[in-house]
Amino acid sequence: MTQTPLGWFGIIRLGLVQTALGAVVVLTTSTMNRVMVVELALPAMIPGALVTWHYALQMLRPRWGYGSDVGGRRTPWIVGGMAVLATGGIGAALATAWMATDFAAGAILAALSFTLIGIGVGAAGTSLLVLLAKRVAAPRRAPAATIVWIMMIAGFAVTAGIAGHLLDPFSPARLVAVTSGVAVAAFLLAVVAVWGVEGRASATHQPAEAAAAKPPFRVALAEVWAEPEARRFTIFLFMSMLAYSAQDLILEPFAGAVFGLTPGESTKLSGLQHSGVLTGLIVVAIAGSSLCRGWAGSMRQWVIGGCLVSAMALASLVVAGAVGPVWPLNASVFVLGAANGAFAGAAITSMMGLAGQGRASREGVRMGMWGASQAVAFGLGGFAGTVAVDMVRYFVGEPVIAYTGVFATEALLFVISAVLALQIHGLEQPVERDRTRTVEEGFAAGTGRG
Repeated sequence: MTQTPLGWFGIIRLGLVQTALGAVVVLTTSTMNRVMVVELALPAMIPGALVTWHYALQMLRPRWGYGSDVGGRRTPWIVGGMAVLATGGIGAALATAWMATDFAAGAILAALSFTLIGIGVGAAGTSLLVLLAKRVAAPRRAPAATIVWIMMIAGFAVTAGIAGHLLDPFSPARLVAVTSGVAVAAFLLAVVAVWGVEGRASATHQPAEAAAAKPPFRVALAEVWAEPEARRFTIFLFMSMLAYSAQDLILEPFAGAVFGLTPGESTKLSGLQHSGVLTGLIVVAIAGSSLCRGWAGSMRQWVIGGCLVSAMALASLVVAGAVGPVWPLNASVFVLGAANGAFAGAAITSMMGLAGQGRASREGVRMGMWGASQAVAFGLGGFAGTVAVDMVRYFVGEPVIAYTGVFATEALLFVISAVLALQIHGLEQPVERDRTRTVEEGFAAGTGRG
């Protein structure tokens, strides 16, 4: 039995799961970070270590993807992952409040809670991407990737705004109450959003497919790693996300140190960068839609172009460090954001297409391996960027050299990523393979109900 591809309503429903994920994550990685450092006057390394631990646990994504491959269904893993994430979010709020009176006990609970957060994000997020890859027709993958990404960002923004209002005047009890409310609401939203979307067809494997889906995990992972395209794409994702994230925590300090921007002005600069990311995502979504098929290029071209333009934008920031305030900083930052968004949107779209290529019944393992590569690189990149700046400033004593050195290294990593992408021939295949079926699938997707 062949399932009807998801229509736009079904895609938006799955995007709501990402909104729910973002709602819980933003409170645990941002709000509680601030509370620990400011209200509780704890060393910044404590919340930093907790967030890093949550990223490190994403190494287990291939195992969770394997579990959903064996079971043949993604919905239980999404719902179960959201339940674990919500529990971890509530536990993290309780731990933060407890640290005010008993630091040791609160720290232990925080470690356990961030373990649950890492597991929940990985389990739910991996299976959600697999479900999207399997149920979204090729002509709609690029717009679907953009929709899901934007809805995750919306989860960050809406939750931060509402929770910020409800947390004043601040108290530990209010933090627990607000976080608990958000976590429960996010879980219920995810359950309603995903309910019935997967359908019944993927619940049952054919006998041969079922047998192929149940080797030991190490065997399944080794089989996927042995696939040249999957392995190359994993390495590409790690290198490109390392480059993508290294400037995340140093761009605003750079703007303050070199251009004399106030905290408010540097925050606006960060907002301009995020606007660029959104622009890049939207452009790729339009380019990857059936409306532009045939003249807007392949996803591989957008991936490579996004990496190379990102490298040029970072090189312009190196020049900005030498030129100083006369350099058009806003333009450089917006172009960097747009190129990052274009590269990221094309990479996610390619990921959805590549997930089904290779040995059958390994979509979850592939997606998990790629998700682990992204998450670990993102956490490592942000941390490495700050460490590199601190080390150069300590030995050289010149902050401009420290910041521009990181930007130059990122630019080189993006160039290397573009070269790696050239070797991934499968980035072309999702577009070319489905082109002859575009009209048929577009009609089916438009009439299908999510």
